[in-house]
Amino acid sequence: MSARVRAASQGSLEEPDDEVVPYSDDETDDELQSEDDLDHDEVVPYSDDETDDELQSEDDLDRREDQLPEPETIPAPAAGELEDGSGVKVSRQYLFYVLIVILLSEPGWSIRANDREYCNQPQFKKKVFLCIKKSKYSGNAIKTYKYNVFTFLPLNLYEQFKRVANLYFLCLLILQIIPQISTLPWYTTLVPLVLVLGITAIKDLVDDLARHRMDKEINNRRCDVLLNGRFEKTRWMNLQVGDVVRLKKNDFIPADILLLSSSNPNSLCYVETAELDGETNLKFKMGLKVTDERLQEENQLARFNALIMCEEPNNRLDKFVGTMIWDAQSYPLDLDNMLLRGCKIRNTDECHGLVIFAGNDTKIMRNGGKTRFKRTLIDKLMNYMVYTIFVLLVLLCAGLAIGHTYWYESIGSKAWYLYDGLNYSSSYRGFLSFWGYIIILNTMVPISLYVSVEVIRLGQSKFINWDLQMYYADKDTPAKARTTTLNEQLGQIEYIFSDKTGTLTQNIMPVDFSWNENADKKFEFEDHFLVSCIRSKKDPQVLEFFKLLSLCHTVMVEQKENELVYQAASPDEGALVTAARNFGFVFLSRTQDTITIMELDHEETYKVLALLDFNSDRKRMSIILRFPDGRIRLYCKGADTVIYQRLDANSKNKETTQEALDIFANETLRTLCLCYKDISQAEYDAWSQKHQAASVSMGNREEALDVLYEEIEKNLLIGLISNGFWFVSYSETAENIGFSCQLLTDDMKIHYGEDVKYVSTQRRNDPQGRNKKLKEPFFTEPGKNALVITGGWLVRSSNTDPRSHYLSRVTRFLMVQYRTGGDWFITLYNVCYSSLPVLLVGLLDQDVNDKLSLRFPKLYLPGQQGSLFNYKNFFISLFHGIFTSLMIFFIPYGAFLQTMGQDGEAPSDYQSFAVVAASSLIITVNLQISLNTSYWTFVNCFAVLGSIAIYFGVMFDIHSAGIHVIFPTTFTFTGAASNALRQPYLWLTIILTVGTCLLPVICIQFLYQTICPSVGDKVRAFSHTECSMQHMQRRYSLTITVFLYS
Repeated sequence: MSARVRAASQGSLEEPDDEVVPYSDDETDDELQSEDDLDHDEVVPYSDDETDDELQSEDDLDRREDQLPEPETIPAPAAGELEDGSGVKVSRQYLFYVLIVILLSEPGWSIRANDREYCNQPQFKKKVFLCIKKSKYSGNAIKTYKYNVFTFLPLNLYEQFKRVANLYFLCLLILQIIPQISTLPWYTTLVPLVLVLGITAIKDLVDDLARHRMDKEINNRRCDVLLNGRFEKTRWMNLQVGDVVRLKKNDFIPADILLLSSSNPNSLCYVETAELDGETNLKFKMGLKVTDERLQEENQLARFNALIMCEEPNNRLDKFVGTMIWDAQSYPLDLDNMLLRGCKIRNTDECHGLVIFAGNDTKIMRNGGKTRFKRTLIDKLMNYMVYTIFVLLVLLCAGLAIGHTYWYESIGSKAWYLYDGLNYSSSYRGFLSFWGYIIILNTMVPISLYVSVEVIRLGQSKFINWDLQMYYADKDTPAKARTTTLNEQLGQIEYIFSDKTGTLTQNIMPVDFSWNENADKKFEFEDHFLVSCIRSKKDPQVLEFFKLLSLCHTVMVEQKENELVYQAASPDEGALVTAARNFGFVFLSRTQDTITIMELDHEETYKVLALLDFNSDRKRMSIILRFPDGRIRLYCKGADTVIYQRLDANSKNKETTQEALDIFANETLRTLCLCYKDISQAEYDAWSQKHQAASVSMGNREEALDVLYEEIEKNLLIGLISNGFWFVSYSETAENIGFSCQLLTDDMKIHYGEDVKYVSTQRRNDPQGRNKKLKEPFFTEPGKNALVITGGWLVRSSNTDPRSHYLSRVTRFLMVQYRTGGDWFITLYNVCYSSLPVLLVGLLDQDVNDKLSLRFPKLYLPGQQGSLFNYKNFFISLFHGIFTSLMIFFIPYGAFLQTMGQDGEAPSDYQSFAVVAASSLIITVNLQISLNTSYWTFVNCFAVLGSIAIYFGVMFDIHSAGIHVIFPTTFTFTGAASNALRQPYLWLTIILTVGTCLLPVICIQFLYQTICPSVGDKVRAFSHTECSMQHMQRRYSLTITVFLYS
């Protein structure tokens, strides 16, 4: 049978140890294969690299059939066995061999235990390249890294040039090589481009080296494998499909393994699946009864030669379909018999298994998919803004090119002193000037922006790793940022969806259970009538109710210090069995085919005939039991929606059930219904034969079993609730969550939606407010009130980084694109002169401290609403940049008109003008960053002053005589900077320009904080007021103390 059979375990229930989670690149996440894709074909789909011409031929199938263990003769059909529809009688053994031929004719995955050569046969080869073939079975070595020595440079460059800005600057560099359109030297673009590509490449290399190290560590882990009749230590990378392995407690599972036996009774094995599904509670797996009984010793495992037929490798973590053929018998295999790679053995001293899928064929590796880059909302918006800037750049250059065409037509072509010896037409000159303007205005596209964002994300991820307040001392677990691309999404969560909330609920129901020696001491209940009804045994339906709860489940039990400890796959199922235990129906143990319970004062053992397991589609589970008196009964429990439609039409309580369900649904309760059905021996025999055939089918096994489950799970009886005893899962979940999240406090008055439903209905019916009595407050009680929206009164109503303001600031000065200070100024502007303060604002700035952030959750709203970084702020910053560039140009331009220096010479040359404008720009940019800094440290001060100092140092160097001697053709303006900046008049011009640029910003910020303060402004004002009050109280207390002592 395909049932999930359970067993009692006598092992210890220790707390799970912390595991070393294998390195997983959180930046990689491929689309999971949908269920429709898997179920599209009748047979499990082939692997991606398998083609039709590689499927087994008839001769191959014959060879595989020859390898099966054969008896001396195949029995001929004999009478008295089975009879088909035509009246011909055949033997069961003959039908078994027919089944073997059918299984072998279906394409799929085939493994022979303890036979490595079996998988190297020609029919299992796949074409790799041209005529080169290799086995379709993967080795167990894994590779999660993206690059090697030969592929790093080309692949990394290819990935980086997928970014529009990088590709744009590469095209720009190519344009600068063309002499006819080049307006700037090629190195002005090459230097920043190489810097950007280099920094990103180093970051990618560091991440990939970490993957290399983790892959090497994982591939070189050791485990015991059965070779030449004895277990030997070997590396994971050397494991092959068909190997028998031995695992011990706290070992990681090296491959997808079929569990054969374990040291626990009935081959029970506990695993921790945190690496697969994130759940830390233990799950249990179980081997087949036949392997548990016959494969415990080393020599028995060495003789094991079963053939496993199963589905092709896939990414379905919740499904496995297979059949084991051993000694002329077939046994169905499902996911409960599998130990998946990525899990960890817990509370099991030793277990044995057979490798089914290895390496890249394992389910966890199939779920890894191809590496792809995850983009945040900031990334997407940033790309759109770069596109916008590029469109503006093209429009601006087109306008300038058109202007140049008209200028040359009317003026340039007629001025003999402007003749350059090239007989180009006006339109062609305009075309060339368009590309020249594209080159000279290239810094409008913020290539350094991507580097800034990457560096800030990397720094923030390090801060997360170093944060002592996020260190969990009990398990010695620090916070670990597994990705450097999603930092700004932290704190931007708007909704939390949870499938279970029972862990936040605590029900206190005091009833004395001292009469039950097996009761859970932590369990409390308050309904004394129910306890007395059970103890009196007057109502058989109530007893049957709790008997069903104690029998119909998949819970495992073990003894620990003379106490029963339950291990359940879900907390809900564990709670149900615990409830039955405390009311006298105690689940004691189970084997492969029996369940033993204590029914109040006597012990009973029931034989398990089949277990129809729960899944999300069925929403129910059933168990078929043979009672000690020989009766066969099906017990079923599940959601009310699926149970009610399967009730017998003549059920006594069907109408009463529907009324109760309606009441509970209106109260937003989740109702669990229990029902049963008695089955005759003949009916069970007929169903069991079909069930056995379906359970070993390799094609559409789940669909076939579902049909059989539907067949047996009908005409159910709900008589268990004739006295109104329902098991209802209800908890004040919303209220508990509210208190847990500190949204609700003890001094609040809690109201549920139904409490105010009458008031809101009356107000809707009286929109004009004619009824004066309705003008009372919505909540009549004074003080703090909280409204909890329940399911029956649910009203449905219908981002970005708070520190992302630095991003907008970068675009403010992009319009200052004339040649101020030469080609090297353009090259070094974003690299050295203005980058460090921006980086430190993104890394270190705090609008409020961490305590106030926790105290005022509304601080997160601006980021969630995207009010700090959006197109509105982008265009505001753009116009601010236009204003700043006009001031930086026209104020020095006016100051240089008809002026005279102290030495009697007029410093009105272009180079002196460039020095003044460039100096004004650098000082303005860095002081603007300072105005937007909320949290000052020594590092911030050093960055601002250091950037300005670097600018002046570089400027004096490129205008010095020494560098002119070394590069006479590149640096030709010797002494221009020193000559200009020794004029006090020009220093006054710089001060005037900077003040004119910053004064409007200071005024606007003051008005905003005064008239329309943000949430952060309000919190900072509150913090300052609170600190002032505390300071005044300390001074007052000190004054009183001094006065009293004096």
